[in-house]
Amino acid sequence: MPEFTNRLATENDIPAIKTLMHSAIDELQRPFLTKAQIEASHELMGLDTQLIEDRTYFLIEAGNILVGCGGWSNRTTLFGANHTSGRDAALLDPARSPARIRAMYTHPEWTRQGIGNIIMKLCEDAARHAGFSRASMAATLAGEPLYRKCGYEPVEYLEAPTSKGSTVPLIRMEKPLIL
Repeated sequence: MPEFTNRLATENDIPAIKTLMHSAIDELQRPFLTKAQIEASHELMGLDTQLIEDRTYFLIEAGNILVGCGGWSNRTTLFGANHTSGRDAALLDPARSPARIRAMYTHPEWTRQGIGNIIMKLCEDAARHAGFSRASMAATLAGEPLYRKCGYEPVEYLEAPTSKGSTVPLIRMEKPLIL
């Protein structure tokens, strides 16, 4: 297994992150969504640069190759990219709200090698350090097995509407973050 390194994303990483995200959405969702739903997913998924600005977005690299990315947030938005409607940058109160696990993607050629687990640990540790005792996310059907393995449980099944006329299934999942 290759040796992976991690670091926080910077603005200079945005083009590479977007390329990885598009590949992951287009390829990893195929067993779970129709072609129309995959196309519509691009409206709901992608990069929220607020995560980079907040220094809560991690990159996983194998040498100099970007193989995965993901982050966490202390803001209200549960999912979505810069272009997704309904985003809310209001800060969460760690005593009352769960941290958000956000925008997790693995390059299709690097799946099933522990990258998602590395990102989850980085995010959960950082959220705990920020005072959160719970974490939540809007999981894709492709991501659900990983998140269940990491201890997340479904709370609500959603059908996210898009302007393309297709809805995209998502699962709001939560987990206690044991301090």
